[in-house]
Amino acid sequence: MASPEIEDGPDGPLAGHPQTLRPLTRELIAAVLANRGYAVAEDADGDLVGRWEESLIWFYRRGTAGEVLQVRTVAGHRFGIEHVPDLYAFCNSWNHDRLWPKAFVHVADDGLAQVCGEVTTDLERGVTPHQLDQLIDCGIVTGCQLAAEVGRRPGGSLP
Repeated sequence: MASPEIEDGPDGPLAGHPQTLRPLTRELIAAVLANRGYAVAEDADGDLVGRWEESLIWFYRRGTAGEVLQVRTVAGHRFGIEHVPDLYAFCNSWNHDRLWPKAFVHVADDGLAQVCGEVTTDLERGVTPHQLDQLIDCGIVTGCQLAAEVGRRPGGSLP
């Protein structure tokens, strides 16, 4: 990531000394994503979301003060309910062998299942733009790896 002082001007979310901890804000997340050239939009709840391949990735602020970063991937492939036991086994194996993202199965109201992944980090004490860049990159890269593996599972289809 390039030096934040040069990239953002004196008053932007990336401005200031690059090692200064700052609170996790939506503006800081958006600035780090923009600095990488990623296109994201705001959903109806005000959360940032982007598309990577066939998957969607959300960038949430959780916790009472919005101090917890959660990067959540929803793999694009959907599966019939009969595939849920296999998807559970897949997620258990994934979680056993890898630290990120935490994988789980979500069954929607329409009865179709998707695999989701989450990278969650408590940033109560603050974060530097460089640290946030690394955390976001970890969430995106590992989320895309999970989604690619899910796409190779039998029985899945894209909407």
